[in-house]
Amino acid sequence: MKAITIPEAGGPEALVLSDVDTPEPQDGEVRIRVSAAGVNRADTLQRQGFYNPPEGQTEIPGLEVSGVIDAVGEGVSEWVVGDEVCALLVGGGYAEQVTVPAGQVLPVPAGVGLVEAAALPEVTSTVWSNVFLTANLQPGETLLVHGGSSGIGTIAIQLAREVGARVAVTAGSQEKLDFCRELGAEILINYKEQDFVEELKKATDGHGADVILDNMGAKYLSRNVDALAIAGRLVIIGMQGGTKGELDINTLLRKRGAVIATSLRARPVAEKATIIAAVREHVWPMVAQGRVRPVVHSRHPLANASDAHAEMEASTHIGKILLLTD
Repeated sequence: MKAITIPEAGGPEALVLSDVDTPEPQDGEVRIRVSAAGVNRADTLQRQGFYNPPEGQTEIPGLEVSGVIDAVGEGVSEWVVGDEVCALLVGGGYAEQVTVPAGQVLPVPAGVGLVEAAALPEVTSTVWSNVFLTANLQPGETLLVHGGSSGIGTIAIQLAREVGARVAVTAGSQEKLDFCRELGAEILINYKEQDFVEELKKATDGHGADVILDNMGAKYLSRNVDALAIAGRLVIIGMQGGTKGELDINTLLRKRGAVIATSLRARPVAEKATIIAAVREHVWPMVAQGRVRPVVHSRHPLANASDAHAEMEASTHIGKILLLTD
């Protein structure tokens, strides 16, 4: 089969379309004939040599796909050949076929096309597990999402809105902020021109954010703690702004705040299956009813994966970037 490989770490040009062996499903796995793969920041980090896959896993990038099941391993009863699905992966999505544990597979939601479904597994799993299962966002609370126009951000806005939370976002242009407003964000902060701590406190009468979903890491650490409400929860899911920052414990203590750092890729299969089950139960009905929708910015042929990575790193996109195998 055709797949994207990374012979040497580097820029977008490091992504190479290659011929590789077709994977065979092991016990408890299914194989998906891929229609589309989602592009994520983690893929660009892997390409640069900063985010290697867990030991023993495929080095082909790609953390989510949609497609049709074309083979089923022993012990799998809930899926059959021909099912249209999308799936959360540990890697391997930038390929014509991929194997995945059956517990990480989801049906394509009603009202969503097979290709567009590739935009859902990683972001819905990330948002639901972090904002709701870990940080326990409640109706009436305020959620601050950094990078509100990203794939994760666009889903976080919609899900928080649906549970009755108030949403604040940061983004780098008026166009992105306008789009976030259309999705349901109420507090719009241009991080290039405004201080998000000051603007957030102004908009919340000094209360701050009950939950912050942060993709920046070290660069925003101290300011995120400043922006927290009393008993606020900061959930760090990325390190675009570096890995080492200074934490004022006194401020955190006074706020009775929590700083939580999580990742999804390296979690055990059983944990991922639990998250996927929760997404199917809570998020999929909202998608099927049209209350939450995937936001797709662009589509690129698999062979042009380098263009997709360049687009992501330019940060001009709103929503998800997809790779198509056809």
